[in-house]
Amino acid sequence: MKNIVILISGRGSNMEAVVRAARDQQWPARIAAVISNRADAAGLAFAASHGIATAVVPNKDYATRAEFDAALRTVIDGYAPDLVVLAGFMRILTPEFVDHYAGRMLNIHPSLLPAFPGLATHAQALAAGVPEHGATVHFVTAELDHGPMVAQAAVPVLPDDTVDTLSARVLKQEHELYPRAIRWFVEDRLTIEAGKVVVDDSPRSA
Repeated sequence: MKNIVILISGRGSNMEAVVRAARDQQWPARIAAVISNRADAAGLAFAASHGIATAVVPNKDYATRAEFDAALRTVIDGYAPDLVVLAGFMRILTPEFVDHYAGRMLNIHPSLLPAFPGLATHAQALAAGVPEHGATVHFVTAELDHGPMVAQAAVPVLPDDTVDTLSARVLKQEHELYPRAIRWFVEDRLTIEAGKVVVDDSPRSA
């Protein structure tokens, strides 16, 4: 049974999708905790209502990013995580923090990486006039949005799309893609070889 810790900064709709999938599909894993850097993150109430432990580590209480990351790491490690999941966690993490969870921290990014790393991805896609947009699940490395890719989901960019309409279609795909990729990790189906993720066709976990 693997322990999963999820980090959020707001509503955490991807966190909700993961929690529901873990419950409905009976993963060989448990959501050990949901942790936020904001006490007012709406996702904390959802997690608590599902019997999941919650914690808040306010980044504003720390003078430096390194101090915050050290405090956050202490709280996370208290739950003995096998996997740390970033679900709308709006913080850039230090290399030391990322290295500590190397190979066991996933993120979902709202673009078809390597296109449009960083923020405002939907606006970037519309401005670039690309025919497709989407989301990418990847392992987290020190280089922002450049870790080994686990899976992607694409949606067409329609002629009348706005940031809101495109974002909504991508988010729907995220809610299916992220739980699937996390389940692959839980089932020991993911390995990283020469910087690329290989997905085994069959789970090895009971």
